[in-house]
Amino acid sequence: MNVSRLKRLCRALPRATETLYGEPYNFLVYSINGRKFAYFKTSQPERWRFSVRVTPERFVELTDVPGVKPARYRGRFGWITIVNVSAFPADYLEELVRSSYQRASAPSIKPRRHAVPAV
Repeated sequence: MNVSRLKRLCRALPRATETLYGEPYNFLVYSINGRKFAYFKTSQPERWRFSVRVTPERFVELTDVPGVKPARYRGRFGWITIVNVSAFPADYLEELVRSSYQRASAPSIKPRRHAVPAV
């Protein structure tokens, strides 16, 4: 899969939006309902590196694969970066994008906090 085809896949998902952030960020971000599910780096030397969110199990599995690393600043939140999209298996990449999209589109369930009585 090449970068153009991957961008088309991300745009084609229902209600997905594409946002280009210029300097100093240089990201092309795909999101749904304001929640990111994938992004590309758009500046050199990392141009077209692709990042996607994965499950904790896949994070461990994928970061052992050559050409895949924890995403900068987001790795601790389960994001990986694929250095060369065209060298990664297309069907597996599509599965990762769809999984990340489903996680981003799922309703957010935040734990209810109990009020602490004032003393």
